[in-house]
Amino acid sequence: MIPASPPALIELRGLTKTYGVGDAAFQALKGIDLDIHQGEFVAIMGPSGSGKSTLMNVLGCLDTPTGGSYHYQGIVVETLNADERALLRRFALGFVFQGFNLLARTSSLDNVELPLLYRGVPRRERRAKAVAALNSVGLTTKLGSTPAELSGGQQQRVAIARAIVTEPSTLFADEPTGNLDSVTTRDIMELLTRLNQDRGITVLVVTHDDHVATSAHRIIRIQDGLIDSDILRPAAAS
Repeated sequence: MIPASPPALIELRGLTKTYGVGDAAFQALKGIDLDIHQGEFVAIMGPSGSGKSTLMNVLGCLDTPTGGSYHYQGIVVETLNADERALLRRFALGFVFQGFNLLARTSSLDNVELPLLYRGVPRRERRAKAVAALNSVGLTTKLGSTPAELSGGQQQRVAIARAIVTEPSTLFADEPTGNLDSVTTRDIMELLTRLNQDRGITVLVVTHDDHVATSAHRIIRIQDGLIDSDILRPAAAS
């Protein structure tokens, strides 16, 4: 008897997203069917306007679908209200953005503590968790540094530490290396790969960079609001 496959972490069926109404309506997603399992490292690619960022925003509960279904760990996401989606983001999802989104006059340690503050974690516990997260991304000596005192790569490492300090099951990274040089890009992708392999965090990266996408086990290409291709890389399949 063949064992049943484990349920998908993320399951999309007929997912659509339309902006505007009437003659001004634009359908950014036109019916996406997609399963992503726990522990995958997925790159989502496509040209500007293809729908890849819209898909990421819906997956990350930063936006809501117009139609179709989205299940996350069995939760029917499209039925959640704004507060419920915020709770799902707070307790299950982590985010890394191209622009780092760090508080400018705030230390690395305080930036990383912020999600735990929103959770109501006691000060001593959140401080310890933030220190551990910064240590894990190689910034042990930068705890008190503000973003202005850090390189772009170091700022992105702070952003990654902030994203993982809550121990999310899924990490969404939207063009995480878009503002970085090639050497720093490689370092950041190696860090994301290590988090995926060592911690089992599911990683979804939106990127236009083929070199960045090679870090992923699976490459999904979006074109005109639909999945154009979904390829498991040979190294991941072996």
